[in-house]
Amino acid sequence: MADFSGKKAVVIGGSRGIGAAIVRRLASEGASVRFTWAGSRAKAEDLARESGTEAVHADATDRSAILAATRDVGPIDIFVFNAGICIAGDPLALDPDDIDRMIDINIRAAYHCAVEAARAMPDGGRIILIGSTNANRVPFKGLAAYSMTKSALQSMVRGLARDFGERRITVNVIQPGPTDTDMNPANGPEASLMHSVMAIKEHGSADDVAAYVSFLAGPTARGITGAMQTIDGGFSA
Repeated sequence: MADFSGKKAVVIGGSRGIGAAIVRRLASEGASVRFTWAGSRAKAEDLARESGTEAVHADATDRSAILAATRDVGPIDIFVFNAGICIAGDPLALDPDDIDRMIDINIRAAYHCAVEAARAMPDGGRIILIGSTNANRVPFKGLAAYSMTKSALQSMVRGLARDFGERRITVNVIQPGPTDTDMNPANGPEASLMHSVMAIKEHGSADDVAAYVSFLAGPTARGITGAMQTIDGGFSA
């Protein structure tokens, strides 16, 4: 277990699934944690009460709100951007407005929040984005736009790692594969299809990703930056 006593963390998109696991992990390791939520007040309030953290309502499509949630907490030691949606299907049939909303959340909000977090971040801070293994591999139809948004995070962290390197701020993206959450349950209808292209034919857990966040946020990861940290059971092998 890491020791983040005295550290301040912000998790954008933290009320459910992977985000909630990250909130719990960082809080259990001593960090003071604020997280944002957009669609589930009850889950956010329950998590905040259970973990001793602060929940703030902010939709990732609202740039002013999401930047305020990042900025108003003061200097951040650990920043995690976990907000994201997946719009999948026949590209000829998908609603362009839905695709634009996904771009707004998965790319635009991720970039603007990471930059905002860095403005007052102490030297040696940590910026961690949660991406997807689909940035590396797209073995199924219908994922072109979603995979595009996750591939964008790869170039983003490479560039920001250069921009903030003199301040020893590391910038990385974690790329989970199939992960057992409400959005992608291990017993869901698509599970066997996903497992068919994996070396380890089982879903990962949200706690696996949270543990990776803890490692990247800790002192032993000080030399890891501008990197893609994939945790996908060999999905992209």
